[in-house]
This record gives sequence, C-alpha cells and structure tokens, in this order.
Amino acid sequence: MRAPSAGGSAVKRWWLRHLQLVPALLLAVGAFLDYNTPPHFSAEALYTAAPMSAAALLSLRATILAGIGACAADFALLTHFGLMDDSGGRSELAAVATVSAFAVVVSRLMYYSDVRLQSARGIALAVQRAVLPEPPASIGPLRIAVRYQSAVKDAQIGGDLYGVQDTPYGVRCVVGDVRGKGMEAVKAVDVALGAFREAAEEEPTLAGVTARVDRAMVREAERRAGIERIEGFVTAVLAEIPHSGDGLRLINRGHPAPLLLHGGAVRSLPPSDPTLPLGMADLEAGEDRTDTVPFPAGATLLLYTDGLTEARDRAGVFYDPVNGLAGREVSGPDALLDAVLSDVGRHTGGRITDDMALLAVTRSRATSTREVPGP
Repeated sequence: MRAPSAGGSAVKRWWLRHLQLVPALLLAVGAFLDYNTPPHFSAEALYTAAPMSAAALLSLRATILAGIGACAADFALLTHFGLMDDSGGRSELAAVATVSAFAVVVSRLMYYSDVRLQSARGIALAVQRAVLPEPPASIGPLRIAVRYQSAVKDAQIGGDLYGVQDTPYGVRCVVGDVRGKGMEAVKAVDVALGAFREAAEEEPTLAGVTARVDRAMVREAERRAGIERIEGFVTAVLAEIPHSGDGLRLINRGHPAPLLLHGGAVRSLPPSDPTLPLGMADLEAGEDRTDTVPFPAGATLLLYTDGLTEARDRAGVFYDPVNGLAGREVSGPDALLDAVLSDVGRHTGGRITDDMALLAVTRSRATSTREVPGP
C-alpha cells in the first residue's frame, strides 16, 4: 500500500469531512430555491438527491433523517404555495418520499456490501500473514523491516515474496518475484518460501539453499501446463549475514541488484556472475557463485522487486532508487522504506502498475557476541 504524503492525507481528510455536509447542503439549497422562485419551479431534484447522497456518505440514521427532511421541506413549500391540493404537488411529494425510502434500502445494501468487503479483506490479510509472515523487528545486531505494496487496490498479496530466517549459519533473507499473477503466482510464492525456510535451516552454504529452492521451483513448474510449464520461474536475491564478522553474502538469480546504503552513499551490488532465475536449473549447470561484500555497522541492505525500478512518472521515466536515496541519512530500516515509498508515490503520482516488495536490514553499531559455526 502506498504511503501517502502528509499533505495528501490532510487534503483527503478535509474532503471526507466536508462531503458529509452534502445532504444538508442539498436540502438547504433546495428549500431556498423553492421558496424564492415562482410556484411553478420545483426543487424536487435536490430533495431526492439529499437522501441518496446520505445513503452513499452517511449512516442509516442520517439517511432516514435526510429523507424525512426532504419530505418535510417539500411538503412545507407545497403547502406554502397552495399546491398540495394539486395532483402535480401530490405526485412530487410522493416521488420524494419514494426516493427517500429507496435511499434507506440502498444504505442497508451498501452496509452489507461493506461488511462482505471487510470480511474478504480480513481473509486476504490472513492469507498474507500465513504466506508472508512479518519477520522479527530485530535479530541480534540486525534491525529488519518489510513493506508489501500491491498494484491491485485492496489486494494484500500477489507474486512478490520476501523471507527472513535466523539459522545456525547466519541470518538468511530472500526477496523474489514470481512470473505471472493470480492464484498460480501465490502458489509459487508459497512453494518458494517453504523451500527457502527448510533449506535455510539445513544447508551450510547459501549456494546450497539456492539449489534447494531452484529444485522446488522446477518441480512446481512441472505440475503446470502450457506456457506456464516453461515460464514458471522466479527471479530472486538470497542474502546471508553471518552472526560474527561484518560481511554479507549474496546470490542473485536474475533479479534487480540490491543496494547498500552507508554514510549517505548508495552502492549497487550487481552479481559478479549473472545467472538465470530460479526454476530454470535444467538450462544451467553448476553451483551458484556467492558474492561477498562488506556490511559494516550502520549500513543498510535494501532488497526489492522490480516494481520499484519500473515505477514510472507521467513522462515514462523510471524511478532510480540510487539517485533517489543518495545523500540521504535514515535512522533505520523502517524510516528507509517509508522514505522509498514516499519517493515512489511522488514520482508516479500514486499510479502503481506492479507489485512491490521491499526488505531492509540495518546492522546496528552494537556488536553481536553470539558465536556460531560459519559455512
């Protein structure tokens, strides 16, 4: 979900607050025009609009009151002009009363629809938490934060994935992007993360973890039919941060390069030996090459999916996180991810066309005393 700017949120709250005055304003304007214009002029349209707008904007009680107010105002003005004995006047009042009653029905239907929508959102959120559980906020000297923003409004999960696992070999992380959308993508996310969690605990090397996930995705692709059998792959970056020392190990399988932020500088970490995405092991033999880079205290690792780098403004210019984050000092991973989402929102004008998963890990300046065997 996009993080709106403070100014945008204030404007939205202002509009929502003042929209609630629309039914009363319609009634007031209708009564004013009806009273100050010739008898043949009717404000019936405004009287009927008041309860209907209340049904869309306000509660059931407010809708009933708006309907009563509309009928009372119309009756009073018809009586004032001596039109209640006229068939046209009675027809007008009957029309206002009918629309007011219908507005009450609409208000109830909207309420039950909203209840069902909230239930669906709750189910989607439960699925997200089951498939993409929130990682711990800290592991030893590491502080961790994640964000997931779906391109589909109200959707909670898509084809992007992230995972963090504290293992005997270090803290292991993955961020990936499943090709495709819908439930098939969600199934692939579940398979990839399940394989990652199991392998991360058992494999002594990051290359071993990657190979296990790769084989799991190959098996998953074999269960599919058609083009999905051939193109059912996952781009991913796997990272390993040993419990001792200040190094960082990375394996990149066809994914956007991670970023390392330290002291206001932003460094891209592309793979030294580019390889194919996960799920394409049959096309490439050999063990993955693991890149090792320094990860000093105070540095932050940013892993992300291509929804970040493919976010475009109205002119079609892609967002560049290296330039966007250069020179920026952040207090931790949460502050960094909030800043990234805010930048992307400003760059795109709020138009998100692809899912975006972000994972940030900051090594605090405190050192860990935990001694564990390394790979």
